[in-house]
Amino acid sequence: MRAASTLSVTASLAGSRLGRFNPAAKLAAAAFVIAGLLASASLVSASVVLGCELLALPAAGVDVRTFAARTWPLPLAAAGVALANIVASDASPATIAAISLRLLAIALPGVLAFASTEAVDLADSLVQQLHVPARFAYGALAGLRLLPLLGLEWELIRRARRARGIDAGGSPWGAASLFASTVYALLVAAVRRATRLALAMDSRGFASQGPRTAARRQVVQAADWALVGATAVVVAGANVLAVLTGTWHAFLG
Repeated sequence: MRAASTLSVTASLAGSRLGRFNPAAKLAAAAFVIAGLLASASLVSASVVLGCELLALPAAGVDVRTFAARTWPLPLAAAGVALANIVASDASPATIAAISLRLLAIALPGVLAFASTEAVDLADSLVQQLHVPARFAYGALAGLRLLPLLGLEWELIRRARRARGIDAGGSPWGAASLFASTVYALLVAAVRRATRLALAMDSRGFASQGPRTAARRQVVQAADWALVGATAVVVAGANVLAVLTGTWHAFLG
């Protein structure tokens, strides 16, 4: 059920206005956010960037309530980082708040970029726009396609062992042993499936180093350049505002 709900959210984002942008443009926009906030612990810059991201969600066609319900671990992680800094460091409250908000502001564009992009489109864009080697890009695509099968395989192994009467019997050691043996069985099945997939891909020419044609063209349009440019302006403006207010200082941790 959890995997189905995650896939439904990904499908809805892929069909939104955000999903129409070129995958490479969305990755570039996320990279600008990371580069602009990674070296600063300013509360002002993190707040401005995060606020602009949240305001842009409805304009991007994202269902805010559904998206918030699926990404609740992000604010939980930010709260955990804040708590850890309160306990283990002598940083000021403003710095601790800036670090937590910076975590949210950096993570949110990456989540949106990947959740709103079909895996096939991402691989095509990596090859065509970012000139990533096709063997690596489409190999990673095949791996991503196999990830949902791991959850199904895990459940099948558990049910098969339960049907055979294999149980931990309430013992912690038995539970640990059963878990380890299930992981091993899952690993063996995954290696066998990956080997068959690799042989099938090699037989279809994916290992060839010759020139390739593209069946699905990924085009960078004016809207994609506008997305990257708007992101760069927002991040630069947030840092300039932090400098003008005297709150910007370099922080790489």
